Parts: sequence; C-alpha cells; structure tokens
Amino acid sequence: MSRGAAGAPRGIVALSFPYQVAAAIALALIGVLTVVHLSMVFLHVAPSNTVSKQYGKAVDDWIYPEFEQNWKLFAPNPLQQNIDVQARAEIRTKSGGVTTTGWTDLSAEDGASLHHNPLPSHVDQNELRRAWDFFTGSHNNDNQPIGTRGNLSEQYIRRIVTLRMSEGLRSGSTVERIQVRSATSSVKAPPWSQEKIDTRVSYRVLPWWAVVPADRTEAGR
Repeated sequence: MSRGAAGAPRGIVALSFPYQVAAAIALALIGVLTVVHLSMVFLHVAPSNTVSKQYGKAVDDWIYPEFEQNWKLFAPNPLQQNIDVQARAEIRTKSGGVTTTGWTDLSAEDGASLHHNPLPSHVDQNELRRAWDFFTGSHNNDNQPIGTRGNLSEQYIRRIVTLRMSEGLRSGSTVERIQVRSATSSVKAPPWSQEKIDTRVSYRVLPWWAVVPADRTEAGR
C-alpha cells in the first residue's frame, strides 16, 4: 500500500471500493486494447504467415485507414516526389445559387500550419497525406476502386476534403460536390549531381463526387 507523508493511502487505494473496482476495470481494458493494437500492427507489418492469412480481414479492418504504415522515407527506395493534394468545391449558397471555387492546395495549407511550429498537429502532418496514399493504393490508374478498401478510401478522403472545404463558409451555404486532384513533381537533383530530372508538374484528376450528409459531420470523419 502506498502512503503519503502523513501515512494516508495514495493512488488507487485512496479511492472508495467502487471507484477502485472501476479504476481496475479501466486499466485492464486499456491494457487489453494496447495488446490488441500492437498485435494487429505486428501482423500487418510482418511477413505473410498462417495467423495473418487466417485473420487478414480483421487486421485490415483494424489498421485501415487510420493506422496504415508507410516506409517510403527509408532506403532503398525513398519517396522522391512532391505530391500536393488539391480540391475545389461546388457551393450552394443560402439564396439557392451555385458557385464553383478555384483549386485550393490543401497540402500547402497543412505545410503552412507545420512551418515554425515546435509542436505540430498530428492531423496536419498525416491525415490528408495518408488518406491520399490510401486512395491511390486501392485504386487503379483509371481511378476505379480495387476491392472493398477502394470504396472505404474514397469515403475517407471525401469526408476529409468536404470538411476542409466547408471551413469558413457563410451561414446557410453548403458544399454540394467536390473534386480532388494531385499535383506531382519530381524532387530537383542537388547542385552537385549531374542527373537530369524532369520537374514538370503532372496532375491526377478525380471525378466530381456528390457530398452526402455524413461527409459534413466530424463523426463521419
């Protein structure tokens, strides 16, 4: 038993019995959740094995999209491109009129939020970037979904972009449709390199998506 300077109990033992039981249950649930999460991540990144094959769908449902792993920073094939996710929206105003916005560089907005910020937001660092990686990894070059993950990734990025494009709208205005594209350019070779790299921007443009009510809420995120 832990006691204070005056001999009084401290910590959980200082609580009444019902609260001790509640605290013990909460700690046990946190411990179980931690073990489950670490196990799922291990099965996701580990080489294919009997367990990961048997429970592959359960692992994917747990990992995607929030906990997907990305190793493109490391050798032998680090990411050598700048990829900006951009979007535009069709807005219905309070008076019933419809207007289309210009393209907004959402990646640039995230970058500006991180610049000179000693404690950058995890959302600003990863949410949009990982959502786009998730989408491109589960769609073919014609932007057609590959399996159930494709549909999930489309819903995920549609909700993120809808919320972002809804920020700052006047009262009564709503986002009716959105369109997303990526602007990709190769990283310029360093001054000491003789390598010739084409740094022109190429675009991958997705079709217009209709916004559904769930896309406009934080809960849908």
